[in-house]
Amino acid sequence: MLPTVADVVAMPAVRRGGPRVVAGAGGLSRRVRWVHSAEVSDIARLLRGGDLVLTTGIALPSDDTRLAAYVADLVAAGASGLIVELGRRWSDQLPTAMVDACEKAGLPLIAWAREVRFARVTEAVGELVVDAQLSELRAAERIHRTFTALSVAGAEPAEILAEVRRICGLPVVLESTRHHILAFDAGDDDAGELLAGWEQRSRAVTPAERTAYDEAAGWLVTVVGARGDDWGRLILPCPEPPPHHLVVLAERGASTLALQRLAARDRESLERQTHRTLLTALAAGGTPTRELLTRCPAAGLPLTGRLLVGLVAVPAGVATSTHHVLATEERLRDLTEITASTLRAAGTAALVAVIDDDAVLALLSLPTSVDPISTVDHLAGLIHRAAQAAPRPLPILVAAGAAVGHVPSVRRTLSEARHVASAALRTPGAGQVSCHRLENVRLRGLIQLLRDDDRLAAFAERELAPLVAHDEEHGTSFMDILRAHVEHGGHKSHAAAAVHLSRPAFYERLARIEQILGMDVTAPESLTSLHVALLARDAHAVEYG
Repeated sequence: MLPTVADVVAMPAVRRGGPRVVAGAGGLSRRVRWVHSAEVSDIARLLRGGDLVLTTGIALPSDDTRLAAYVADLVAAGASGLIVELGRRWSDQLPTAMVDACEKAGLPLIAWAREVRFARVTEAVGELVVDAQLSELRAAERIHRTFTALSVAGAEPAEILAEVRRICGLPVVLESTRHHILAFDAGDDDAGELLAGWEQRSRAVTPAERTAYDEAAGWLVTVVGARGDDWGRLILPCPEPPPHHLVVLAERGASTLALQRLAARDRESLERQTHRTLLTALAAGGTPTRELLTRCPAAGLPLTGRLLVGLVAVPAGVATSTHHVLATEERLRDLTEITASTLRAAGTAALVAVIDDDAVLALLSLPTSVDPISTVDHLAGLIHRAAQAAPRPLPILVAAGAAVGHVPSVRRTLSEARHVASAALRTPGAGQVSCHRLENVRLRGLIQLLRDDDRLAAFAERELAPLVAHDEEHGTSFMDILRAHVEHGGHKSHAAAAVHLSRPAFYERLARIEQILGMDVTAPESLTSLHVALLARDAHAVEYG
């Protein structure tokens, strides 16, 4: 870093003159870019800012007004300070007008009591400045090499932020254009203190330049993204105006993040990745960590004093053949953005991400003053309409879990929404319901909630194992016949029509199924047991699709 006026005053070459700070002591931290010795009164027009002026004062004006104007010109030119050697023009003290003008402007005014060789001072300070400039250049070059390597290696945002943090020793935050935190690296600093009230604080910082230091906030801010497609800001909380290499660091970090996003534009957006990470942690259950409780509000999801509702949106009739995998992925990406933008436009705080490559999962944060059922139904209707109005219209199914009021219970509402969605996909007439809940899916919903219970799997195995084994061994399709029979409530003629068989042929196959299973499949209890077993088998076969 460039030396300060205080650093220059402490140098041996300057100390030889017995320097004494006469005025403007508050400006001793100003940086010195160079040293100029000049006796003329109009030197200000030749300065470039950050210059320290040395003079004996022999050619300076004698009246107070012009002395004050001389100081004002130095201040306007950005001079870092003024050193006056006593003995030639002024014997033991400087004029009051000069002292008052420097004190008022905060311009350091130093008096030398003894004669000093100006050339020696200029040389000594010049060497110090050049060394600092070379150090800045070397630091900037190291930064360029480091972030070029990260770009080539395809580093993830967390790695890029960690490197920024390592180099500068300061916390670093990446936020979206809506001032929601996408990622951060607090290092040894308190993350809670760093992120507290983030959105409000961030909205107050609006620099005019793409990279700027906001002195009031103590933030070095640089925009992330290409012009016309800016998507975030990289922020380094910095207690004092940053040196050049720190500005270079922020800009190279931002450009590396922008390149990483361009390289990953066909994958999930960084915001979706952040939301998915948080949703995964919340769905895991257990006692939430302090970091999780901090990151959710920072990402735009308040947790305290709110109603939390799990929501799942699924493209209806998702194709399961490998030929349509890419089309399915595209529909899910479209549905994710439709869901996120619809909730955002409705003013609803939410985390939204794709889960299990099959469905879009959201966690809504609602005020406690609203009715969660009617509110979620309204939002589901908005999502349906937005999906139908998309450039590629999407028929979808939306399901919701019950509202919970505590973070440890979030797992229940997310899990319930997922199970309801899976059951609703197999429920006749599902498309007529705007938002499915447990009461809409009835028995299928119960089976989905119990799908991970080993006892349910064992029950389905006992009921259907002989018929499954027969189909596999002989290449028959008796399971399809049984399913048609069960789904039509034992009405044989309707079931026969559904599988395109004549009634005699259907009766013959049904009789064979009874022999294999060893039961009367027309009895009401048998129909119920077989129906539950088939639903359980379906639930374990695949969750969505």
